[in-house]
Amino acid sequence: MGEQQHEERGQTLLEEMCGADKPLYAVLSWYLYRNPLEAVSKKDLDILIEEAEKSGRFRPAIDKAIFEGTQNLEEQEKHVEVLRNLTARAVRAAELALDSEKERGLDARASSLASSIEDYRFMNERAADVMAVASEYYKERLLEFEANVRREVRQAERKQSERNEQVTSQREEGERAAARRERKKMGRGERREARRQAKIENAAAKDRREARREKNSEAEAEERAIEETEQAAREARKEKRRQKR
Repeated sequence: MGEQQHEERGQTLLEEMCGADKPLYAVLSWYLYRNPLEAVSKKDLDILIEEAEKSGRFRPAIDKAIFEGTQNLEEQEKHVEVLRNLTARAVRAAELALDSEKERGLDARASSLASSIEDYRFMNERAADVMAVASEYYKERLLEFEANVRREVRQAERKQSERNEQVTSQREEGERAAARRERKKMGRGERREARRQAKIENAAAKDRREARREKNSEAEAEERAIEETEQAAREARKEKRRQKR
């Protein structure tokens, strides 16, 4: 089986969606991914099916069929039938492999195949339920993924702004130090005028720093507002799911 991406302790999103249907949760906890965009093959389903027929490994094709079905809700009935067809073929392939492994005395592999057969049979019988829960689950996961991407972009922008602020501060301090050294070489009249100009520039630099700090404060406030809005949207979707059950 492909590596699964499990949730932290406590009730998971998938547990919430499956509710009291423990058998459905037990199977889907192994067949749905936290990040399907990374975990599900990018190959076309037809190619994955061809590969499965040759290798006897139907898992990648089943993963793809489930994911495609969740992204094309208007054709979900069609994808439910595709899932039923694939899981039936997966059962036959696994049963043949199971007999071979038993004959070779490979008990661990035989036990794994037997478990897969049970899962495939369950998914075949409950294909519509599998697709319905998977649709809700992947919808929420993809929304979270998009929110995380936006959050990472904002964090990168803030870090870049902080680096820019540090570079600017260091440059301005260097310029002030250089100006002080130059003033020491000047005559009294030149030095007086240079100090006057330095005060003007220092005041302007202070205003620029204050403007940057204000801009950063506004960005932080905007980030908090975005986080609160996204959290409210998550809670609203959760409440909507609860009302549907």
